[in-house]
Amino acid sequence: MATPLYILCPGQGAQIVGMGKDLYNGSAVAKKFFDDANAILGFDLKSVCFDGPQERLNQTDISQPAIYVTSVASYNAALADGKFSEADITAFAGLSLGEYTALHLAGVFSFEQGLKLVAARGRYMQQAAVASPSGMVAIMGADEAAIRNLCEGSAQGEVLVPANFNAPGQVVVSGSIAACERVLKAAEAGGFKATALQVAGAFHSPLMQSGADRMAGELEKVNFAAPTKTVYSNVTGKPHESADSIKPLLVDQITHPVRWQQTMETLVASGEARYIELAPGRTLAGLAKRINRRLPVESLGA
Repeated sequence: MATPLYILCPGQGAQIVGMGKDLYNGSAVAKKFFDDANAILGFDLKSVCFDGPQERLNQTDISQPAIYVTSVASYNAALADGKFSEADITAFAGLSLGEYTALHLAGVFSFEQGLKLVAARGRYMQQAAVASPSGMVAIMGADEAAIRNLCEGSAQGEVLVPANFNAPGQVVVSGSIAACERVLKAAEAGGFKATALQVAGAFHSPLMQSGADRMAGELEKVNFAAPTKTVYSNVTGKPHESADSIKPLLVDQITHPVRWQQTMETLVASGEARYIELAPGRTLAGLAKRINRRLPVESLGA
């Protein structure tokens, strides 16, 4: 029996100036995705990926389509180079934004449809962040129960919720600016390491509801096909059950916590497997090592 192959698709935060440049220069297959993306979006996305500035690349409305294009290009370049075949793949899993990459690669929608969805998602989340000044705090060393206690004790009537269950002992919370400041102090007082993240707003929280509402309208414009491979949902941490159930979960994903740890633990529990992380970066390989230090994750990104 063949060893299972899981393709991992990175999310926002993996972006770095220069991403995709080597792919573009070294692979005709990858080059076409960047060129097509420029034509679809109507602006020079690849120049921001390759040359920055980092501040522009970090903007939610830019980083989301940039990561999607880079990931899809790296997947197809690796496929063309014979690093794996489609028949080898058991499942796709993507972190937050990366779930769109995973769904495209599993045949749910076309590259162009996915790029337009991701670009809209980035715009709407950026707009929601501007409308409700807010932030995110990474807390290290706390389990889910401790995180929920910290949120309840620091909210004081404002929004403060778990946003990303990334790995054992690594959870990100989202909320209003004041609530984030309070939880920083409370976490440190409790013996945990806490860091305010440089993000536009409180992603994966109720403060993103306006973005979720707008995204629901965008998703309704696209016909989804049934996935050709298993794809994991961020909201449930489990495989999507059908094409019909995907859209509601993608809407919920914007305001609900990401269950990445649960997804990875499910994959690891299946036994020996091969893991490939698409470009850009090696964020997911780093998170995987918190679950199992010897987990063999091959990163296609620098």
